[in-house]
Amino acid sequence: MTRKRAAGGLFAVCIFTYAGNLHSAATIAAESAFEVRVLGATAVSPTVLAVTGGSLDDQFEPLANARFRGPGVFWLKLKSAEGLASTGAPAARAAAAGATVAGGATAAGATAADATAADATGAGATEAGATGADATGAGIPVVVMHATRPAQATVYAARAGAAVALPQAVQLPGFRGIEDTVFTYVEGLHLGQPLYVRLTVAGGDQEPVNFSGSTLDRTLAGGAEHARMIALAFGALMAMALAALLIWFVLAERLFILYATLFFLQALYVAYLSGQGFDWPWLSYAQPLTSFAWNVPVGLSGAVACLFTREIADLRHFSPRIYATFGWFSMAFVVITVANLAKFLGFGMWVNALGNVLFLAATVFTMVVAFLAWRRGNRAAGWFMIAWALLEGFTITAAVRFLFVASVDSSPLLYYYGLPLSMVAAAVLIALGVADRLRAQRAALTDAERRAQTDPLTGVLNRRSLIERLDAACQRARARGLPIALLFIDLDHFKQINDSYGHQAGDACLRAIIDPIHAELRQSDVIGRYGGEEFVVILSSADAAAANPIAQRILERVAGVRVDGFGKPIRLTCSIGVAASDTLGVWGEHLIAQADAAVYMAKRLGRNQVQMAAPLAA
Repeated sequence: MTRKRAAGGLFAVCIFTYAGNLHSAATIAAESAFEVRVLGATAVSPTVLAVTGGSLDDQFEPLANARFRGPGVFWLKLKSAEGLASTGAPAARAAAAGATVAGGATAAGATAADATAADATGAGATEAGATGADATGAGIPVVVMHATRPAQATVYAARAGAAVALPQAVQLPGFRGIEDTVFTYVEGLHLGQPLYVRLTVAGGDQEPVNFSGSTLDRTLAGGAEHARMIALAFGALMAMALAALLIWFVLAERLFILYATLFFLQALYVAYLSGQGFDWPWLSYAQPLTSFAWNVPVGLSGAVACLFTREIADLRHFSPRIYATFGWFSMAFVVITVANLAKFLGFGMWVNALGNVLFLAATVFTMVVAFLAWRRGNRAAGWFMIAWALLEGFTITAAVRFLFVASVDSSPLLYYYGLPLSMVAAAVLIALGVADRLRAQRAALTDAERRAQTDPLTGVLNRRSLIERLDAACQRARARGLPIALLFIDLDHFKQINDSYGHQAGDACLRAIIDPIHAELRQSDVIGRYGGEEFVVILSSADAAAANPIAQRILERVAGVRVDGFGKPIRLTCSIGVAASDTLGVWGEHLIAQADAAVYMAKRLGRNQVQMAAPLAA
């Protein structure tokens, strides 16, 4: 990955994240369609009929903050804001608006027995919808309560002087343990009339509660689409984690097991954080864990991410201190994960604060290290840097919005699209980085093998590799019944060249004859340096008759070489010995010995000539 591409990728990540935030901010304004009040503490144990009859309306007060602290029972009054039609159920099609309920009020002290005072007709109503609504739920107005599992509610309305309980149609999972409880209007009610909510908060924490109005078809369609997006992201992450695990079984590469663990934990995190996992087979067993179900996977994924970062950035070799620092970060994430148990001791807020600080510090440190590794030439670190920026950009944005905005519906693009898709995109980008890392390792291994097999001066095979190639070529030739021939090439007067012009001139002469020799060889032929100024050429499937003319042409080409740059131009010649298996009946290094003897004979006869190896006398 080039620096220009990496910079462009980071810029795209920033634009994508910023666009998601703009969408989130634009949708917040839609949440103000209900005016919500809470019954004051002066009303002690009011009955349902007393509340819905309106006799206590003057005791409902504005809310002070956005959460309710349990355990306790609260009475709320919901009144449609201006702009919504006051009569007729079809008007609900124009209103998909909500209001954040600000809480913090004291419990109104209502008892569970009061709920039985509701009109039997309302409690047992089966017609959920107004006139004109079809069987698919299109146009049926609903009230949606967004609250955590410890919060339970019953919604009442007055009809013909009696209290009518709105039927609960469905419960849809949401982020961070939030559930959307959907209540449908019954026949005879209209949108403009006040609704009264009996809210029971079981836990001791401050629980956010939010109400919105919509239609049943839109609510169900939105819930189905959100579930589909989370399921697709979960499936993609699990598939990539499983693929990496299977590759790890074959290659035993540490990066793959870390990759598989990281995105397995990310898959669990998004499944439980979104609430969808609590309704899936097998994963539903984690329902009693509540927030631990997503806090534990995200904490452990932070630990694994630190280990993964130091491996993909190859810090063990380039920066042992930073390598050790990531190990300490990993241990800190494990400690924070275990420290979640402090929630039962009342220290949950402090643990969350420390976890957020650790998370931000590790994120920034990881980005800096990945950037420096990329600048050093580590392409895999460049892929990881872009993926990490994308993933953590959406994760941090979502975490900040969780802190300051109670309603997930205010930014569905961020939570149900941006966050899960950023995880999948990060998994793909990091997989590309891992593949790039393996490509680089393979290239380095290939280069190392090439260096181990070749002569560093001339670039041809060294003696050891030449003998290995010769043995393999002889085995193939004997198995197929084909001949094989060798050319033993010895540069003439090489010692004199070194003594007269220097060893650098001698090296230049050795390099200069390689290309002329190659020019007369086939692709299947092999040349190697046997030692000093001696070279051996393996002619596959060639007999003595075919080898001799090749040797003659090489002799002529070498005689035409001139080496300049060392004073007087140096003219070169060589002597060549030819040995072939079809005339000698020998193979392997015995062929080399025969060709070497032929070269010795060529030098005795005056050099710059080709000499065929003669068969040994019987």
